[in-house]
Amino acid sequence: MARFIRDILATLSHEPAGRGPPDQQALSRLDQRLAPFADKGPGSRGTISIQPDECSVWDGNPRDQPGLTADGCRSLIDSIASEGGNRIPVLVRLNPPGSDRPYQLLVGSRRRFAVDWLNHNGRPEMRLAALVVDLSDEEAFRLADIENRERADISELDRARSYQHAVERFYGGVQSRMAEALTLSNSQLSRLLALAQLPEEVVDAFATRDELRVRYSEILTPLLRRPDQRVRIIAEARSIGEQQQELAREGGRMLSPATVLARLREAAMLQSVEEGRDMAIIAGGARIGRARPGRSGGLTIDLNISEDADLDELLARLRETIVAARAAPVMP
Repeated sequence: MARFIRDILATLSHEPAGRGPPDQQALSRLDQRLAPFADKGPGSRGTISIQPDECSVWDGNPRDQPGLTADGCRSLIDSIASEGGNRIPVLVRLNPPGSDRPYQLLVGSRRRFAVDWLNHNGRPEMRLAALVVDLSDEEAFRLADIENRERADISELDRARSYQHAVERFYGGVQSRMAEALTLSNSQLSRLLALAQLPEEVVDAFATRDELRVRYSEILTPLLRRPDQRVRIIAEARSIGEQQQELAREGGRMLSPATVLARLREAAMLQSVEEGRDMAIIAGGARIGRARPGRSGGLTIDLNISEDADLDELLARLRETIVAARAAPVMP
């Protein structure tokens, strides 16, 4: 079994997605390789049958365990219920002697969650089909990554944070070693690690962590490197986060990722009125004009608006600019 799994590690990352019979093309590449083990049910080819609470979840898995919900796993729960068990076995390894549970789950968090949910909701007889493997932590991390990087419900932030943890834990802090092991380019890995390093205030400014993208960190990371811009970005992020919480409480429409990103960029580029410099006006992620404070307290605004501009967002940005100018001291 261990040799089979290591063969998967050696070949899977080089195979294009969607290979295999047509009825398996909806599966991840790892699932396709594991599917034959479940063809004859638990007990065949090394498959065992366990209860979900017999295994703890390995802390190196990138999936956000608290984020698993019955609604988010509904199609999987229904599928497992109709088939009488999980068609694709999970991968576990033995826990060290003295552990509270005999097994440690390496791959298959959603399947474990689904069977556990069914056990507590009318199907107590349901068991989890599992394969016991003998892998090192680094091998287990690569195997989980192979599966999870193809899952749409793994957020880019969760994946990035798991990489940040793994580069120190498994690769001695050497990014190039990790990139080679995962068949990623150094630039791809660097961009993911930059996402993981965004301040928590910035993460909380977005309605959900699922909305954060690597491309956002590519925009914000250079701005965050300058101390003065970092202070303004974090202050604006806190303000946005509070606004998002208020909208959530009131059942209102949360601010879109594009709006959040535009406001953070605007905060970074905003030059202090005290210095008499222009204030950039940014909407839809682009600069659409400027506001120039006058010495007598007035404000001159120049705009360059396209025909398809979002007027609601434009008016909101103008209001924020006027409020900021009024709050600043008048130039002598």
